[in-house]
Amino acid sequence: MNYLTQLEPDELVETFLASPPQDFTAWQLTGGVPAFAARFDLLTTADSEFQQKIRLWPLFRWWQRFLQPLTCFIGTTVSEYALFTQQQAAQQLALEIKQNYGKKYPLLIVKDIPQQSPLLDTQANEYAATLIQSLQQQGFIAVEGQALAWVPIDFQDIDEYLSRLSYQRRKNFRRKLKTQSLVEIGCLHSGDACFQDEAVLEQYYQLYLNVYAQSEIHFDLLTREFFVRLLQDSSNQARIFTYHYQQQLIGYNICFVVNNMLVDKYIGFVYPLARKLNLYYLSWFYNLNFARQHGLDFYVAGWTDPQVKASLGARFTFTKHMVYVRNPVLRVLLGKMSSRFEQDKIWQETSKQHSQDGKKHE
Repeated sequence: MNYLTQLEPDELVETFLASPPQDFTAWQLTGGVPAFAARFDLLTTADSEFQQKIRLWPLFRWWQRFLQPLTCFIGTTVSEYALFTQQQAAQQLALEIKQNYGKKYPLLIVKDIPQQSPLLDTQANEYAATLIQSLQQQGFIAVEGQALAWVPIDFQDIDEYLSRLSYQRRKNFRRKLKTQSLVEIGCLHSGDACFQDEAVLEQYYQLYLNVYAQSEIHFDLLTREFFVRLLQDSSNQARIFTYHYQQQLIGYNICFVVNNMLVDKYIGFVYPLARKLNLYYLSWFYNLNFARQHGLDFYVAGWTDPQVKASLGARFTFTKHMVYVRNPVLRVLLGKMSSRFEQDKIWQETSKQHSQDGKKHE
């Protein structure tokens, strides 16, 4: 594989570079590290209380455009982590990033740098740690990133997995899984002949748009061209798990098997049927069982919905974003307010506190 911190096939990264999200531009640094530029709403990852306060300020509608600067990101939106190579030392990469983009863009973000990830080897984690330190020396501000959900495949069957959850959660998930008898689950591979059919491609893209439309955070809108490339490229070896109800496609889940891990990437749903039939939960347990049956070590379940995934038994590993603000006054302000942009970290700390309080009262 091309990158130290990579959990995805090379072909997925190449597809991102060739067909970036809507209104994004993408390129590679001299050492091959991917980057992209886009307008970034600074309130995207801010906590809800802070967002509400800002939106109540006078003339917000007029000046909110100043909260959407053109931003350079080092990383991609299709990889779990920023992607680094062995071709360049971490100190040299930090210097190149600052020199080439620090003055060119109002905001520069090295996104999703792993922090001692259990999904990476020692070399990758050491490189990431050195890069964080080097970027701090260059004046970057550290902001806690999102919670990446993962599950070790260390159980014999789904019953054993469920036995590790609380009684109430076991009861709830078993009830949700009863709809599985109504749904036909299949598996396609990228490059399958059906993905030469324009109607099929349009259907898959529309189901993706359904999920995008109901998401709380709207950042990267993947294009139809991206999906066509993804589904037609047999070399990326994607598994597309399909969910049919009464012979109608009502959902799918695009995953990859890389480094003995099942990496969950994209979903598409038909609403409200997907909710009625509990497809989110069916796909979670189907993926776990697929990983177990194929002797995989981990199931990597992505960044979204950490509360739901925690209830489903996921563990979490965090990243750091390293942020450089061109304006020195705003740079100082960000340093003082960075905790306002760390929603997943706040969620984790709150969850731990609730858990400890609950144990005290047992």
